[in-house]
Amino acid sequence: MRVFSQLSISSLYLVSLGEQLRRAALSIPTNLAEGSGRESPKEERYFYGVAKGSVYEVVSLLVMVGKRGHLSREVYRAHYREADELAAMISGAIKSTYNRQ
Repeated sequence: MRVFSQLSISSLYLVSLGEQLRRAALSIPTNLAEGSGRESPKEERYFYGVAKGSVYEVVSLLVMVGKRGHLSREVYRAHYREADELAAMISGAIKSTYNRQ
């Protein structure tokens, strides 16, 4: 517990945000992989949907980090464009599962 007493609340908050950001970012490829390994299109769509939700979770966490002055607008916009493109690709993958029912 000594470590916690040496950190300020804002430092703990940033560490927590960073950990959540890492978990959300790792959730994207893991859920895509799990979905692609499923037999039924319904299960596949479920995992793709979770991955897409994680994309938006990453974006919301980046907003919080940016509002605290740890991310420039330019860097945020670049990540947002990437996330938007990824979400569109995942949407396409979800739509493609309907063609295989």
